[in-house]
Amino acid sequence: PITAARIGESLGISTRDDGRGVTGRDLQQCDDAAFADTVRTNSVFARVEPEHKLKIVEALQNDGEIVSMTGDGVNDAPALRRADIGVAMGITGTEVSKEASDMILADDNFATILSAVREGREIFADIRKVLRYLLASNTGEVLVMLIGVLIAGTLGLEAVGDDAAVPLLATQILWINLLTDGALALALGVDPAVENVMTRPPRRLTDRVIDREMLTTIVLIGVTAAIASLIALDLRLPGGLLGGDGDITTARTMVFTTLVLAQIFNAFNARSDRISAFVRPFDNRILWASIGVTVLLQVAVVHVPFLQEAFDTAPLDAAEWLICLGLGSTILFVDEIRKVLTRRRS
Repeated sequence: PITAARIGESLGISTRDDGRGVTGRDLQQCDDAAFADTVRTNSVFARVEPEHKLKIVEALQNDGEIVSMTGDGVNDAPALRRADIGVAMGITGTEVSKEASDMILADDNFATILSAVREGREIFADIRKVLRYLLASNTGEVLVMLIGVLIAGTLGLEAVGDDAAVPLLATQILWINLLTDGALALALGVDPAVENVMTRPPRRLTDRVIDREMLTTIVLIGVTAAIASLIALDLRLPGGLLGGDGDITTARTMVFTTLVLAQIFNAFNARSDRISAFVRPFDNRILWASIGVTVLLQVAVVHVPFLQEAFDTAPLDAAEWLICLGLGSTILFVDEIRKVLTRRRS
């Protein structure tokens, strides 16, 4: 017990003043309440029986903890099976312990557990990035259509021939979904971590993948993208709030292009919910390649004649492209402000 306590103290696991760990004999004398309290307040145990290991795991789980158990012998099997993550030794471990575990360390190196935890957290972070990006981008598209139809008269948007008074056509919406929801989302799925995921505390069982913070981001980005796109529409339509002098095809092309550019900027926002988009922006080469392809294809849709006919677009001049770029980038700066405020609160 004294040796166990000294090792625990050297590793930073324990700071017991009496110089000895809790023994199996000590645990044997505890009732259920005292056992739970002992496990809650102590970190080093020595000379324990297999049943004690099992009860320690159960006591921690009853306190709401996620428990990982490492072991190599037959006597570790019950606790390995009961733990949330049982980890057996691949070289020195018995077959019984391997069968009872969830994970086997092929190299018997405890540092491998740390690598596995880091990899798991990065995968989870990538899932959140893709969800944050897709939901925010699609929220922007939905709001553009919804708000654009509701205030069509205010924006100067009127039905032309058989066309309804809508800011985007069906083919344009499908193109946005195919272009940005595909390549950019896939690139975010393999995005390297912007921050050190190991500095964050473990998630609780009750934590949701889409939490309040992410939901706030989704709504904020969606609303900003919708407002920016509708401003682009109003700038070219006569009779609206801003009094443009263009035609409906050019106005829709500007909405179309603004939304595509906004989703490109949103891909940088989505890389982290708290770290600035300007931190290590060039780490993901696949993302930059996807952005390059997206921009080239969007330019083709706007300026290549047979694609103009297919998607009902009109060519934009340099000033109009700059307007779309400026409006699309507003979501980047709005989210940067949100991130700053979030970091200050936490």
